Amino acid sequence: MVESTNEHKKMMWSTLAMMAFSTVWGFGNVVNGFVYFDGTKVVFSWILMFLLYFVPYALMVGELGATFKNAEGGVSSWVNATMGAKWAYYAGWTYWACHIVYISSKGTGGLRAMSWGIFGNTNWYDSIPTAWTQFATLVVFLFFCWVTSRGVPVLKSLATVAGSSMFIMSILFIVMMFAAPALNPHANYLTIDFNWKNLLPTFNVKYLTSLSILVFAVGGCEKISPYVNKVQDPSKNFPKAMMALAIMVMISAILGTFAMAMMFDPKIVNNHLNEYISNGPYMAFQSLGEYYHVGGLFMYIYSWCNVIGQFSTLVISIDAPLRMLLGSKEAKAFIPKKLLKLNKHGAYINGIWMVVVLSGGLIIAQALLPDAQSVMAQLVKLNSTTMPMRYLWVFAAYIALRKQQEKFVTSYQMTKSQGLAYTAGIWCFTVTAACCILGIYSPDPFTLFLNIATPIVLVALGLILPAIKKQQDGDNALLD
Repeated sequence: MVESTNEHKKMMWSTLAMMAFSTVWGFGNVVNGFVYFDGTKVVFSWILMFLLYFVPYALMVGELGATFKNAEGGVSSWVNATMGAKWAYYAGWTYWACHIVYISSKGTGGLRAMSWGIFGNTNWYDSIPTAWTQFATLVVFLFFCWVTSRGVPVLKSLATVAGSSMFIMSILFIVMMFAAPALNPHANYLTIDFNWKNLLPTFNVKYLTSLSILVFAVGGCEKISPYVNKVQDPSKNFPKAMMALAIMVMISAILGTFAMAMMFDPKIVNNHLNEYISNGPYMAFQSLGEYYHVGGLFMYIYSWCNVIGQFSTLVISIDAPLRMLLGSKEAKAFIPKKLLKLNKHGAYINGIWMVVVLSGGLIIAQALLPDAQSVMAQLVKLNSTTMPMRYLWVFAAYIALRKQQEKFVTSYQMTKSQGLAYTAGIWCFTVTAACCILGIYSPDPFTLFLNIATPIVLVALGLILPAIKKQQDGDNALLD
């Protein structure tokens, strides 16, 4: 009777699909795909990415989540169980290190959103010398590092509200854009040419070095792994939820691309690439408001939702990955004791200082770029190169799990076939690694330098800390 009651309380597969959709997807992904892949030519790439990468990725996450349903550390816990403690430390380090670039982008994104929210454009903000905009970004970053050190919890709730509202606005944009011609037929819409030439990508260097943008866009579904066993009949309903998620994301990406194509000419976008990378979402909502005769209303709503979202996410991105890294069981064995110090507010104060040095250094280095739009464009590309590195551990853990599957009990498997499971794991690992490596290339020497130097510095630091810890332990043993 108790088991039946518990089963009744479990969520429907459709509920999980919606939760995952709001976690994984966002309007910025549509804009980046449109801008980087010549408008509607991204459609073919989206379809391939969903079918050949996203679906197996999500199903592997489901199997890992079902197998380690009581693990609280996410990917690090999976790696610990399948590959050992040292590899789990490296997985946790990678997850944290990837957020160093992400943290740098949140301050920049928040100030840009604020400029749109106050002035209705970024003309003044973009005209300021880069040194001044980066100084302002540094001040904002340091302020929120201080907020994080004080353990203020309210911003986490604001992040949830802002994230939900941004998700709703992303869906509304697509619906309202397709409805606009019927309500305002005399507005200046562009005609979409559905010729195959306009839907198939041009396979050149630009295309290959931009694929990391799409990998970055569809990644992150490991966040929903704790819910695998909370679904009714997971072996049947979890893959159903993941397929529904893939279909919803694919439809959103394709319809969102066509909605953008009704507004923006890809040829003009290509000639002003940095402007559209930096301001594309705001320009889209500005145009939508004009079609509905409400001026900049939609743009202002989107801007202020984004201000709250960017700054609250900044705090969470400083705090949460740091807690996952330093609060794990592996931390005491591989990380110097000083980094594990907690202040009276329960924050890892020396860990926050490490974030200040690394993210702050990146913010200062970008003062050398010509303008604020260049900074934003570079951060988008750098994020797309570094953030997917954490997905590599998901696939490594999955391959290791299948090699030892007799040791573990699970309520769900992606496939019974070992060959198919290995193929899927190796394929997704290879695609992710290739896209990260190809994404490093940039025709701009400074951007190329940062794309190479940033991962090297972060990986080196991750290797040095266990060596320092080992030396400290040796010194302590001698004293004893």
